[in-house]
Amino acid sequence: MEASNDSLPKLPLLTLFAMTFGYFGVNMAFSLQSSQMGRIFQTIGADPTKLGFFFILPPLAGMVVQPLIGKYSDKTWNHFGRRMPYLIIGAPVAALVMVLLPNAGSFGFGYASVAALLFGAIAILFMDLSSNVCMQPFKMVIGDMVNEDQKDLAWSWQQSFANLGGVLATLLPFLLTSIGIANVAPKGSVPLSVKLAFYIGAALLLGTAIYTIASVHEYDPDTYAEYHHLKKQPKKKSESLWKLLLKAPRSFWEIALVQLFAWFAIQYLWTYGTGAIAANVWNTSNPASAGYQDAGNWFGIMTCVESLAAVIWGFLVQSHTSPTHRKFWYRLGLVIGGFGFIGVFFVHSQLLLIIPFSMIGIAYLAMQTQPFSIFTEELNGQNEGAYLGLFNCAICLPQIIASLCSFFIFPLIGKSMPGMIFVGGVVMLIGALSVGIIHENKNVIEVKI
Repeated sequence: MEASNDSLPKLPLLTLFAMTFGYFGVNMAFSLQSSQMGRIFQTIGADPTKLGFFFILPPLAGMVVQPLIGKYSDKTWNHFGRRMPYLIIGAPVAALVMVLLPNAGSFGFGYASVAALLFGAIAILFMDLSSNVCMQPFKMVIGDMVNEDQKDLAWSWQQSFANLGGVLATLLPFLLTSIGIANVAPKGSVPLSVKLAFYIGAALLLGTAIYTIASVHEYDPDTYAEYHHLKKQPKKKSESLWKLLLKAPRSFWEIALVQLFAWFAIQYLWTYGTGAIAANVWNTSNPASAGYQDAGNWFGIMTCVESLAAVIWGFLVQSHTSPTHRKFWYRLGLVIGGFGFIGVFFVHSQLLLIIPFSMIGIAYLAMQTQPFSIFTEELNGQNEGAYLGLFNCAICLPQIIASLCSFFIFPLIGKSMPGMIFVGGVVMLIGALSVGIIHENKNVIEVKI
């Protein structure tokens, strides 16, 4: 029978808040990782020409974990719910690894030693694994419980709360420095301001996860089947991820192409953002210098600006848009972001950087909301978690490709970190052009369970 989630009930705003606010803590982990990872690895002695190796690990972890969490959570029904058990496991592990990562240079391994870099690499791998385990339940529960009329609002709220978490995460090193916490450390060690930011982030991740687990009550199997118009039949062996991928809706592949260009660009911002600002504003490339560490704090501030711009854009503009205009807002966001990337290349003033980073924030919101709204319209409640996990691979794979490409692009443009941001802007504009290939026609899959 055909399945639709149009009959899902309208949820109270407090319930929407509970299932979206928890993303505040999860994104603190991701924001600290993205804004400070390049700084941490260069501080402990990573060769700038080989940064791409370290930035391959997080998306690689995401490509493995997200589809598996989606597939198995589709079949998980117990006292704690369907998606929440994975949050119960992932949150404590993520918090623990957040405490370990900034200490990669604190165990006497030595500057640029294999041991220090290997410890950092393993820590970032496990941090991303556990953060992905935390992230997936928040995305999947919207597909499980939110009807089409409230879905755009839910995605916008979730991303806006994520950006608020990002605001706090990226401000923390700067704020801690401003109250006298040391922002420099012996060569090879990460400053205390960065360590404390990770510790605070770990505590808030745990706290918001506990709130969501306690507040969100998922539907039981029978209620879920009723709301999603799923016909019960004798249980069959679940389909493999490969077979589900082959049967994926057309929009899966079309959006994946757009995401390839968009996330390619974002990966270069995360990898080279601190170095680009250090080169353009502080005129230094020495990770041990005070100027470089100040640039690291300022990149955090600019990531905060990016997040604030996304919050404002999400609440004032995107959350009020019609489902029929999703492609327009997706394309507009990528165009604005592409020119924001290019702006970073040309700007040499701390304060003027606010403009291009605000533009990038608008693109980031569009990338995190519109693709999911367009894609989940074509899902029907069956295998939704698995499909969302596979769909997230369209975010992870471009980051891996971008990191691999950096090994020849970076030397090709004279090892210029600002130049890598410019490359990202051009690629994002190509992504904006490719939005035109997306078809939003409903392609409801026949469902039998």
